[in-house]
Amino acid sequence: MKKKSIVCGVIATTVAVAATFGGCSLVSTNTAADMNQTIAVVDISKAAALDKQFEDYKAAVGETSIIKRELVAYFINYGYSYVQNYGYTYEQTFNLLLDSLVENAVLVQYSTMYLLDKLSAENSNAVNEFIAASKHSEAAKYEYLLNEGKDEVSDDVKIAEYNLRSSINSAIDTYEKKILDEEDSSAGTDTRTTPTGVDTQKEDYYPQKSKTDNSLDYNIYTGYYGYTLEQSGAYQKDKLDGTTIATRIKAYNEFISSLASSSYDLVDAKAEDLRKVRDLSYIQDEYVSQLEQRVINKYYDVYEEEQEKLLKQIADENSNNDYSLIIAAYNNLYNSQAKSYETESNFTSAMDSMSDTSFVLYAPEGEDGGKFGYVYNILLPFSDAQSDALKALQSVYADSDLDGGYKPDYYVTRNSLLNQIKTTDQRAAWFNGETEYAFDATDNDINYYKTANNSSYLFFENNVASSDKYEALDKYAGLYPYNGTVREMDDDYLLIPNKLDINDMLVEFENYIKHVSGCTATTNKTQNYGDNLADNLYKSELVNGKKVIDYSNFIYATGKVDFGVSDNKAYKANLLNKDSKQYQVLSAVNELQYAYTTDTGVLSQYLGYSVQAGDTSYIKEFEHAAHQAVNSGAGSYAVCAGDYGWHLIYVTYTYDVGAQYEPVWNETNITTEGTFENLFYEWFKSNTLSDVSTQRRNAILTDFKGDATVTKYESRYKNLLELENN
Repeated sequence: MKKKSIVCGVIATTVAVAATFGGCSLVSTNTAADMNQTIAVVDISKAAALDKQFEDYKAAVGETSIIKRELVAYFINYGYSYVQNYGYTYEQTFNLLLDSLVENAVLVQYSTMYLLDKLSAENSNAVNEFIAASKHSEAAKYEYLLNEGKDEVSDDVKIAEYNLRSSINSAIDTYEKKILDEEDSSAGTDTRTTPTGVDTQKEDYYPQKSKTDNSLDYNIYTGYYGYTLEQSGAYQKDKLDGTTIATRIKAYNEFISSLASSSYDLVDAKAEDLRKVRDLSYIQDEYVSQLEQRVINKYYDVYEEEQEKLLKQIADENSNNDYSLIIAAYNNLYNSQAKSYETESNFTSAMDSMSDTSFVLYAPEGEDGGKFGYVYNILLPFSDAQSDALKALQSVYADSDLDGGYKPDYYVTRNSLLNQIKTTDQRAAWFNGETEYAFDATDNDINYYKTANNSSYLFFENNVASSDKYEALDKYAGLYPYNGTVREMDDDYLLIPNKLDINDMLVEFENYIKHVSGCTATTNKTQNYGDNLADNLYKSELVNGKKVIDYSNFIYATGKVDFGVSDNKAYKANLLNKDSKQYQVLSAVNELQYAYTTDTGVLSQYLGYSVQAGDTSYIKEFEHAAHQAVNSGAGSYAVCAGDYGWHLIYVTYTYDVGAQYEPVWNETNITTEGTFENLFYEWFKSNTLSDVSTQRRNAILTDFKGDATVTKYESRYKNLLELENN
């Protein structure tokens, strides 16, 4: 289950925000002594509600002092936006922030006692060792706790250090970019929708020296001795182009100057060696803040693991089945939907909200026995000139008395324009737009697809080529290069795209699916497409005495992908399992959408456009082809003509009448990421345990945040409360 922090109000560790903050002076008379004043003290050992088993840890944990510098830093990193963007007064903001810091201290103290109690059960000398670490430094006691009393440095501690160092590097980068003049004024403004999760770093990631040495391989780069580029480890991969010792030192000095200015006084220029960034008291405070969050998270991890075991124990007591509670949750949701979704409008509304955490388990019978489903749409459009010609044709052949609104000759003439369509790769904006996402994969160990001219330019290098650090993109294979010639120029890229007609597009479609998944897509073309269309445009049967268009004539090709699964149930069971063939095909087709479609609305949909069994809001040609493909089942596809161009429609998911999938609740299915059982269980567990954790957090604050445990010294921060909004 993805976590995380169910805490509010902690010192923000995005030091970069502090580096770029440019507000007014907070206190013109600030001094180092003023900033180091204690403005609040928290000691939960004084609460009557303290668990008896924690009595032995009162002295060890002690009290927490919140100093003024923490409040100012918190304001810079987080609270200033409340004043600027939401109209809060300084008094409201600082009181809110201080209350959050108090809550954080309460949670840290309780979490510390809880974890110390767990550790003491295994190590009778844990309390004494913890006290010894506390005497060394504030950070050392938390490191001891997170290391579970062992000499080996835990991942939690490494992650805390890495988060701190990367935040500082990011802050310095902000200044160095300006010095290097890297804000490229010639950058394009074009954009194109990108897949969800681009550049998303994995939770709890930190760079390691090697596969056999998991020590932290990352350091701050300031340019000064001890913090040179050569000593920065994995940061060297992220360094700014053109960086030198001189530009980095200048950037670092500007960063430190902002922190040391009279506006903030977060560092003491007189008492501290500003070149030793890691030793600065402000930076040490930020590190302690990182460690505190790891302690709170570790407590929630332990607590939720205990609650999950309790859930299974309750289930076992009820029915000798560890999964009886989730089975009951599934059955309750299914039965509820079976009542609600008999009304088709309720069901179609639910279709639009389906996601990994919003399940649609029941479907009604569709109109005329048709199915409901979802489709991807790769639109190969008319050119501007062709669109203008089409508009002229529409004026010439308009006839409101005929089905479709046009005379038959309109469709015959439109066919000639359709046959002239030449599509190109639409991802130029990922080269020369607002953000450059392209990279040359020649030297990467990536088995990318070979286009006609053997292009090697892929996109989203972090996600595609750095799987140790970044999350894989959802439903996006990432192996389809730019289809054309790419030449790197001084300031941008020269792109010469390959031109594809509809037959070329089908070849790419079939071949790329096979490259990614190994599955075969078999296409059958309608041989008589466009032949004598004026004569066979209408159905032979009249409807209310009128001729009705036979929209099957507008389908150019149909096909289906062979996943090697037996039925729709087997297909759905592992649709989002990244190791399954169906997921790999889904990812390949979705990537082709990003590459070619000009219908960008479909790019942000969970499984594409929802298709009702009856009338839809889509154009009739698309509606008919989509219905035919959906009725043929998931993995089916069709190419149809329309007033916008060619539509290549791929079916991602279909509903059967009644139960959508009969889960098999066993350990394998539940723990295999992407299976239906896994997704449903994680949703159920997340909802249940997040509620439990939230309730637990609120209970801790209710019991331990009060007059007996919290003392505030308002006179020491009153000058902050009295600041006036501009």
